[in-house]
Amino acid sequence: MPQQKAVIIGAGVAGIATAVRLAAKGYAVEVFEANSYPGGKLAQFEQSGYRFDAGPSLFTMPQYVDELFRLAGKDPRQYFNYRKLDVVCNYFYEDGTQLQAWADTEKFTQEIANKTGEPARAVIKHLANSRDIYDITNHVFLERPLHRLQTYLRWDTLRSVFRLPQIDSMRTMHKANASSFQDERVIQFFDRYATYNGSDPYQAPATLNVIPHLEHHFGAWFPQGGMYSITQSLVKLAEEVGVKFNYNSPIDEVVVINGIAKGVRAKGTNIESDIVISNMDIWFTYKKLLTKHLAWHPQKTLNQERSSSALIFYWGIKKQFPQLDLHNIFFSADYKAEFDHIWQRQNIYYDPTVYLNISSKLKPDDAPTGCENWFVMINVPANNGQDWEQLISTARNNIINKLSRLLGEDINSLIESESILDPRSIESRTSSYKGSIYGTSSNNRFAAFLRHSNASSKVKGLYFCGGSVHPGGGIPLCLLSAKIVSELV
Repeated sequence: MPQQKAVIIGAGVAGIATAVRLAAKGYAVEVFEANSYPGGKLAQFEQSGYRFDAGPSLFTMPQYVDELFRLAGKDPRQYFNYRKLDVVCNYFYEDGTQLQAWADTEKFTQEIANKTGEPARAVIKHLANSRDIYDITNHVFLERPLHRLQTYLRWDTLRSVFRLPQIDSMRTMHKANASSFQDERVIQFFDRYATYNGSDPYQAPATLNVIPHLEHHFGAWFPQGGMYSITQSLVKLAEEVGVKFNYNSPIDEVVVINGIAKGVRAKGTNIESDIVISNMDIWFTYKKLLTKHLAWHPQKTLNQERSSSALIFYWGIKKQFPQLDLHNIFFSADYKAEFDHIWQRQNIYYDPTVYLNISSKLKPDDAPTGCENWFVMINVPANNGQDWEQLISTARNNIINKLSRLLGEDINSLIESESILDPRSIESRTSSYKGSIYGTSSNNRFAAFLRHSNASSKVKGLYFCGGSVHPGGGIPLCLLSAKIVSELV
């Protein structure tokens, strides 16, 4: 029997992981990437002697990366290494409070108790609830296709169904957190986890309180070589198992004949295959690659509210700050107002929460001696035609003023190089519709079921992976989408 062929559209982390899994199944796999580099959002660049990871900066659930190497019969440590963080993140509040989110649960709960007065037992109870939500949802909602009947006929699925009231989907995340804690700073701390998938804690279901478990139980990690080493190691693995990568190769069309995916068309040439997997944003997959088949477009899915986007400043800073760590958060004084501006007003609040990542803290050669590479990000709305030049200019000044005030330094005078990424450039570089980072938002209690499935119900042999489809955005979920697709195939 001749070897079956798979074509994958897009070399994002989900596309690469799918390629590895299908090659391990015996497929001849070819990946087509529009950019000149792999990784999608998980990319890197250099400027003026500084190196920056362009996109995701938090690494959790490393076991999903290791699993790919073991699947291919390789030792992951020969390709990819990482270290666990003792402190997950430093938090700075406008009232002067500073919290260290220790990886050790006892130290973490004691830190909150000492700094805020919130009883340690309240935090322990909240984390236990987070664990319970994970135990109920993980094997059903994250590791399996939600759109296949077989998923719901399994005994462990039925057990989870009986426990569904425990996932707390009827309340918002903020209401659940406000009922768990008395101190506003602690409520804000746990509300922040909604932003991990581009959602609003004042609208998103409390089911998202599963996220703290991923960080505080499984830990946060730093890859040796920076975040981009995830991409580099997986590409190397894929190439070793026979995957062929084609860069600067945008796909023009998914070729469908009699309801069956027969390959793709690129640069005027048809590339035949037995199956096609799109790692492209689901919106662009339909709107650009399936334009001849409008009747198959899932309009309700494509019209869903998009997740939030990001505005990122990559600054080369000619000074080192010992009070900062790899991950740092500077909270807004009014969290509700910040999210109202993002989701209702579709603009940027004057006092945004600022996330600051400094990889040179753990990888010193990412910045010149005595300097730091600052990845400075705020959450912003998806692109709906706003005046981004004005929004960016105003936000830049507000961010600099905020960091200068809280750090006691004139930050503007320390910036010696700068690049900017905004929703428009996120869309153009990564084909993420409207610049939304996580596809659709999770501001709906049924969001998990409303995401696009991993296999087409209209086209045989057409599959989907990546952050815009089930189970969602972020590195761990993208890797799980690859696993689901490989099992469906």
